[in-house]
Order: sequence, then structure tokens, then C-alpha cells
Amino acid sequence: MIAVQGLTKRYGPIEAVKDVSFEVGQDQVLGFLGPNGAGKTTIMKILTGYHFPSEGTALVDGVSVQENPVEVKRRIGYLPESVPLYGDLTVDEYLSFIAGARLIPKAERNQAIEGCLASCGLEQVVGKRIETLSKGYKQRVGLAQAIIHDPPILILDEPTTGLDPNQIIEIRSLIKELGKRKTVILSTHILQEVEAICSQVLIINEGRIAAQGRPEEIAGTMKGTDTWELTLKGADVPGVLERFSRLGEPSQPGTAEPGPDGRVMLSFSVMSGDTRTGVIDGERIFDWAVSEGLKILSMNQKKISLEDIFVKLTGEEDPAS
Repeated sequence: MIAVQGLTKRYGPIEAVKDVSFEVGQDQVLGFLGPNGAGKTTIMKILTGYHFPSEGTALVDGVSVQENPVEVKRRIGYLPESVPLYGDLTVDEYLSFIAGARLIPKAERNQAIEGCLASCGLEQVVGKRIETLSKGYKQRVGLAQAIIHDPPILILDEPTTGLDPNQIIEIRSLIKELGKRKTVILSTHILQEVEAICSQVLIINEGRIAAQGRPEEIAGTMKGTDTWELTLKGADVPGVLERFSRLGEPSQPGTAEPGPDGRVMLSFSVMSGDTRTGVIDGERIFDWAVSEGLKILSMNQKKISLEDIFVKLTGEEDPAS
């Protein structure tokens, strides 16, 4: 549905986007994840035909953004970060205006409006002026204008910015439902947004792609992916570290601390795909403990999180802020 190749955008001497390439298939939800100023909005504006790239190509549903931007606009629904609403209009008046601007035939407009009202949960506010609505309902109206012409592709820029927790849950649920029948590109710098909605992730930093794929695929390419935490009985701290060396060669030395009732708290990290040590999994750890005469009272494996990935790739100390 969307194919981007070698996309670069310059503003004078500044390169906001640098040689970006990616593809999004049908019925996928792709999350653009990155810090503020990473280039997410610039890429979205290029895909919607509002900006032209300095270099590279972008095809939306097989149509070139550079060669036929008007046709591209017909095939997408766009929700910018600042939703273009007219507060003095009622919800139905505004959507009627949008339907006309989208050149929906008059005979089909009522059906189109009713359909997006139902999809976005706006039936109970249909006659209210937009300026009287909550921020959550205003975002719903913004989504309604984006889908009123039933486009195959939705491009949503920071759709939950400024919402309270309940509103965020509602909008995310709505976007996830839309993603079952449309291709969706969603930009955000909120990690929970990607985890809740997106099937694919594209992490952007300083105008370049830092990583792309499913979160678990990205995690699999990074070193030190697994952290193990064990509670052991039957050993002291120095002794368990000596015995631990016979388990293999984890990517970092293990640490051990005394716990209550003579227990030992052991933790270590394992480098993913390290051919020198093979796979260190729960079964291998259990067999090691038995061979060393130790009892495992608890064992917890922590996979690298999306937050860890974000911090490693962007250097952001607080990616959710």
C-alpha cells in the first residue's frame, strides 16, 4: 500500500529526513516511534502530498506523491497533530462540509456521515457545537473527517496528544479497530501507544531509521536481550558465583546478593545468539542448578523491552515524556 525509497527532505542546509526507505502492507498498523524532532511529521507530510521530498520516491496505493499528489489525497485520510476543526459548527454540520470537500456525491453523503459517526462513537454529540466538546470527542471528530470518504489508508500524527487516560484508551481502541480494515501509519513518541496499537514499528532518530520490524524482531537483533533473576537455596554468595561460572559465558558477569532465610539472589544477562555459549534457557538453568545441588525457589526471565530498545537507539533518557 505504501512504498518509500531513499526519501530525503532538506530545509535549506538542514536535512530533516535522511535516506529513509520502508514499506507498509494492507491492513497493517505501522508506528513511527521517535523523539520530538526526529522527522516523523515531515515524513507524514510527504506521504500526504503536503511536502515534496528533496530526493527519493513515495508511492501511496501505487500512486506517486510527486507526480499525482491530488490523487494521493483522495486515497488517504489524514489526522494532523492540530486537528482542523471549526468550533462554531455542530458535528454533523462539520462532517457535511467535509463530505462536500471530499466530493462525495450528495446522494451518498448522509450514509457516509452516519457511517463515520457510528464508527467513531459520535452519535450522542451529533448536534452539539464542536467548541463545546471534550478533547477526546474533538479527536473523534478529527478521525471521523479522516475516514468519511472511506480511504484505504489512514495517516495519524500524534492522535492522543493532550488526552486524559480514559480518552487515550478510547482513541487507541478506535484506531486499533480501524486498523483491521485499513492501512494505518501512526506517529508517536509514546511507547505504550506502539505496544497497544501497532503491528510494526519504525524507530526514527535524527531523520534516519534506527530500526524497523515487529518489536520482538528488533529486540532479537540487539545484544544482551535476556536478563535472568533467580532466587536460590543451598549456597552462599561467593560460592554461587563460582558455581555460576560453570553455566556458560553470559554477556555480563553475574551478580549475587544475600536474601532472607539464607537465600541468594542471582541475576545475569545473556547475549542473544552467542554461539560460544549456545542457548541459555530455563531448562539449561534448571539442569545447572540440579547439578550444583542448588534449589531454585523462583526464576524470572526479562526480555528487552521496547523502552530499552528506544533508549539504546535514540539516547532518550525518558522516552515517554
